[in-house]
Amino acid sequence: MIRVVIADDHTIVREGLKQLLQASPDLDIVGEARDGNEVLQRVRETEFDVLLLDMSMPGKSGMELIRQVKTEKPKLRVLVLSMHQEHQYAVRAIKAGASGYLTKESATTQLVSAIRKVAGGGAFITAEVAEQLALGAMPQVGGPPHAALSDREYQVFHLLVSGRGVSEIAEQLKLSVKTVSTHKARLMEKMGLANQADLIRYAIRHRLIDEPDVAP
Repeated sequence: MIRVVIADDHTIVREGLKQLLQASPDLDIVGEARDGNEVLQRVRETEFDVLLLDMSMPGKSGMELIRQVKTEKPKLRVLVLSMHQEHQYAVRAIKAGASGYLTKESATTQLVSAIRKVAGGGAFITAEVAEQLALGAMPQVGGPPHAALSDREYQVFHLLVSGRGVSEIAEQLKLSVKTVSTHKARLMEKMGLANQADLIRYAIRHRLIDEPDVAP
């Protein structure tokens, strides 16, 4: 029996995931968590095999949370379930200690097999992510500017290019406006960009977000 804890801040998502997993007799949902603090509480108090982790919960960022979970319970397998499709998030999650990365839109068809694979000691990633990990392991000079961002800076960057303002980001991440503004200034300096329009153009050019539809 594979014991699973589901971590997502949306009740309707957790309920949907439970229904999906309960149809499999070899999977047992032994706990839920709504934020990073509850995740750590489950890790410390409950014995289980796979943490199904949403990347976009309030508070502690996904990468920080993955690292802390793996520090406290190194053998626990973490399967990230995210709305972000770009490879950079997946690569960062795997490097932080996750065993797999699955987009929410793929969950209906792939979630059960992904949980079984990571529980059995394997990794669940796409061929594209595997290639990026392999390239990252090779000695090379430089790289794209966004690769130099810290995990928190990249998180702020992605929210900025998704159209969110500094105050909205601060509220979502449970940070002060000043802290988010500092992250924004640092990431723009690292990337050599002057304003938010430049950030969006950069993100589109590097396929970090979808290009907006243009009306005919």
